[in-house]
Amino acid sequence: MSTTAPAIEVRGLRKSYGDFEAVRGIGFEVQTGEVFGLLGPNGAGKTTTVEILEGLRQRSAGEVRVLGLDPAVQVLEVKDRIGVALQSTNLPDKVTVREAIELFQAFYSRHVDGDNVLRRMQLWDKRNAYYQTLSGGQKQRLALAMAMLNDPHLVFLDEPTTGLDPQVRLEIYKFIEELKGDQRTLLLTTHYIEEAERLCDRVAIVDEGRIIAIGTPREIKGQTLGHSHIEVVCEQPLAEGDPPAVGERVAISADRRTLTVSSAQPAKAIVELVKWVDQQGIELTDIHLKRPTLEDVFIELTGKRLRE
Repeated sequence: MSTTAPAIEVRGLRKSYGDFEAVRGIGFEVQTGEVFGLLGPNGAGKTTTVEILEGLRQRSAGEVRVLGLDPAVQVLEVKDRIGVALQSTNLPDKVTVREAIELFQAFYSRHVDGDNVLRRMQLWDKRNAYYQTLSGGQKQRLALAMAMLNDPHLVFLDEPTTGLDPQVRLEIYKFIEELKGDQRTLLLTTHYIEEAERLCDRVAIVDEGRIIAIGTPREIKGQTLGHSHIEVVCEQPLAEGDPPAVGERVAISADRRTLTVSSAQPAKAIVELVKWVDQQGIELTDIHLKRPTLEDVFIELTGKRLRE
């Protein structure tokens, strides 16, 4: 991790709308060159937090620094140095892709070659097409292209793949991984577990305006749960009696052909279970190992699912 000053510093951030407090004392740092994720359900306060960092919304309280600047005071300086792909981007139907690029280039004090950005985002063949003719995936790639026009070192991606089909989502993942390879700092919001685990160096899980867990995906899963679930399926029923004590929770199905175990040491548990089954002369049909996910963490901490 870089030893330079953090790209983002947030302390005691709050945002209220009348009597409703959408953000309730959030605090975190994002290091230079890091991909940091805000993970949580819709309405958790992720987008509000990001819009405050981008200078699009005023905070009610707290301290915020983006690239060493206060986005509530040095608004233009911040916007000139960051890239932003909003949760929803809509352009006039009759603007062409190239016109959109030229328009957004004019907003910045510096910009890169727009044609090269279109080629990188696989939009070159659509450069003269009207915005209304683009597919959902092409519109999202255009939004990402516009976010890169000022060659930003810090990029905000708010729900970058929501509503996209799996193939387009994979294309967006590849682009984000390329940005990561360029040593850019990225902050993305998501409610997709696989997205956070695949792309992010660290994650903050947000619920009801608060951060309830923060760290690498592995750290969060290990500190909160740490248990893997093992399912052993046998061809014949297991003999009567208890299996070896290899986990906290052990259960055998009514037909005694399926054994499920929750264990903090799954490799050791699997070895012991296979030995026990083999000693009975029973043939194994299947073994399935499920490690805890960030979804499991969220359920344990809040009692609800991420996409509720």
